[in-house]
Amino acid sequence: MTKVDLQYDLVRPLGDGDLDAIARVHAVYGIHRVVLKQPSLDGVRVEYDASRLSERAVEAALVRSGIPIVRHAL
Repeated sequence: MTKVDLQYDLVRPLGDGDLDAIARVHAVYGIHRVVLKQPSLDGVRVEYDASRLSERAVEAALVRSGIPIVRHAL
């Protein structure tokens, strides 16, 4: 298993439905953790198994779930 972290910025503040969407992402095989950036809550960090998923697949899972993200600029 190869654990990798990705960071995404949020396009807008999260609402109640978005929290349900984050909970759904945890059901995706290979995604281990989705954490909101503290204390600003303006981004998310996703920990996943790179031997199971690609960066593109992780991003697609987040978008499919309805989480309003853009790739974090380094």
